[in-house]
Amino acid sequence: MERVSTGSQTVTLFVLLGFHDVPELHLLLLSVLTAVYASTITGNTFIVVVVLNSHRLHMPMYFFLANLSVMEILYASTAIPKMLEGFLQEAAISVAGCLVQFFIFGSLATDECFLLAVMAYDRYLAICQPLRYPFLMGPRWYLGLMLTAWLSGFMVDGLIVVLMSQVMFCGPNHIDRFYCDFSPLMLGLACSDTGVAQMTTFTLSVVFITVPFGLVLVTYSRNGVVLRVPSGASRTKAFSTCSSHLVVVSTFYASLRALYIAPSAIHSQLLPKVFALLYTVVTLIFNPVVYTLRNQEVLQALRRLLCCKPIEV
Repeated sequence: MERVSTGSQTVTLFVLLGFHDVPELHLLLLSVLTAVYASTITGNTFIVVVVLNSHRLHMPMYFFLANLSVMEILYASTAIPKMLEGFLQEAAISVAGCLVQFFIFGSLATDECFLLAVMAYDRYLAICQPLRYPFLMGPRWYLGLMLTAWLSGFMVDGLIVVLMSQVMFCGPNHIDRFYCDFSPLMLGLACSDTGVAQMTTFTLSVVFITVPFGLVLVTYSRNGVVLRVPSGASRTKAFSTCSSHLVVVSTFYASLRALYIAPSAIHSQLLPKVFALLYTVVTLIFNPVVYTLRNQEVLQALRRLLCCKPIEV
């Protein structure tokens, strides 16, 4: 798989150009992204450890949150190290390595699309169906939803990668991204018919991006959290929390939609990298913040884990 013959030329390596067009920002980006990567790994690891070690957090909401943290650790570790390498030297990757990176990265992105919708649905049941919640979100259901979330991405992107592996690639071998992505490979470097791969990817992207995002919007609109909370302070806090969740989730889905459903609408060479940064880096920063650091149960569990007395905030 490392050697893909085009009949006149054989491509054995791809070169990820990353942010080669803004060399003056390399040092700044290297510093910021290194800090983001370290914070992502540390913060999400803390979340997983806290959830596993606190019996009070052994409930569906935090079970989903721990799985989201595991996804983000894997997600970040698939894309960011290669991105950082590009600031220091030429980031070369074999054809097989490129397809594997896309498979893992794309699968985790699809998994997260599904999981965010499941988390929104879980909150809808907890808020709007509190009496039926233990039955509707019992162990069999939330474990089934979680398993579906993990398997869906790897099945979907596995099919796409199988189709991509049948395509022949021509020179030049430069990918104008900081990770291996579908559009630059299929639209820029392929020299055989990619119609089936493009149509399949478009169809699956519509299903696994638009449908989960629609479910998220519907559940948030039906929650009516703000109207159900009686006190003004609590109402403001509830609105602030929900709006924060919705902003981060919307950024994630909107970035994916721009890159995989409507890529032809993007005419700038830099804009796709900005969108990619939004869903590979920015959401990695804010997800732990909006889901945990503003959650008093998680903070108190963290204090107990660190052998401190819980402080009422």
